[in-house]
Amino acid sequence: MRRHSGNSGSQDDVFTAAPLPVAVLDEPERIACLRLIRSGNVGPVTFRELINQFGGAQRALDALPELTRRAGGPAHRICPKEDAERELAHARRIGVQPLFTIEPGYPAALAATGVPPPLLYAKGDVALLQKPAVAIVGSRQASAAGHKLARRFAGELGQAGFVIASGLARGIDGAAHEAALLTGTVAVVAGGIDVVYPPEHADLTRRITEQGCVISEMPPGFVPRAKEFPRRNRIIAGVALGVLVVEAARRSGTLVTARLAAELGREVFAIPGHPLDPRAEGTNQLLKSGAMFVTEPADVIAALQPMTATDLRDYSDAASLEPDLAAAPPEPSTGDRARVLAALGPHPSDVDEIGRAAGLSARAVRLVLVELDLAGRIERHGHHLVSLLPARSEPD
Repeated sequence: MRRHSGNSGSQDDVFTAAPLPVAVLDEPERIACLRLIRSGNVGPVTFRELINQFGGAQRALDALPELTRRAGGPAHRICPKEDAERELAHARRIGVQPLFTIEPGYPAALAATGVPPPLLYAKGDVALLQKPAVAIVGSRQASAAGHKLARRFAGELGQAGFVIASGLARGIDGAAHEAALLTGTVAVVAGGIDVVYPPEHADLTRRITEQGCVISEMPPGFVPRAKEFPRRNRIIAGVALGVLVVEAARRSGTLVTARLAAELGREVFAIPGHPLDPRAEGTNQLLKSGAMFVTEPADVIAALQPMTATDLRDYSDAASLEPDLAAAPPEPSTGDRARVLAALGPHPSDVDEIGRAAGLSARAVRLVLVELDLAGRIERHGHHLVSLLPARSEPD
């Protein structure tokens, strides 16, 4: 397991880690951002690339049909303006604030990762999202000792100036949030902020929105499915400088969070458990794999405090986006597209390797991949791996 090396992102972020512009968004640009995110085939990577290429969401929206046409895709599905306006209006009615990656207020540590979610919804004290955080996660079926450890670590880390992040689940998550209410806690949920899960955490959720902050990448009203929880776990890992695992079985979502944290270059801590306790199998395995052995909060503080002196993102020069913020990027040639397509195949390939095989610059490859992504011709697998999707057969 690779641990934090002092960099703000993982080594996997080298090729496509061009920083997003940061600006104070007016209402039309905010609506354009949401429309872009909700349009067909626009995932986090493509959103970032489009914003970097065109300097703003409205200009990117205007370019979508032509970009898709270039790559031979069908007519592009663009989110209607009315749908975006309705979603934002509903969020505001229930006190939920949208935070886009390109505006001040988005979680600083998460923004510094390679591909952050383009939009988060937040309710509560959003200033906590700019403070150094430690994630505390663990078993839903935690032991009494596990609950005590979670409360102790959360309380002392909070007193040391760290915000405590977790997933609002039963067990360790709930204990950590409870202990950090007075010093600052951030709950990352898999569904809409107004969808309370688990139901018994309704009161805790209310108190966190009053004293801390709840965030989600899903719109209000969204009921989470199983596949949303790993995405939530990646956000938990991304908003924190490190992840502390208190108790975890050998097969658990907690270990998914630890793995995602390692992939993001975060420090992973684990508290050892008794070899005969199945709730300690996962934590003990993490220690064997290279997680940092900790027995008291001072161990975590000593490892992470040096990182708090470095700002991961500076919003001090934020300014309104202007129509001429960036010149329109050059259109890739037919030959460029052909070379990238020839370098792609059904097996995932690294974007760097695609560029070398095609003999093209990183910028040219990114432009072509954005077109192919919008046309639904490629699949992105994370870690800058891309594969070519099978050609769609025409209906008889």
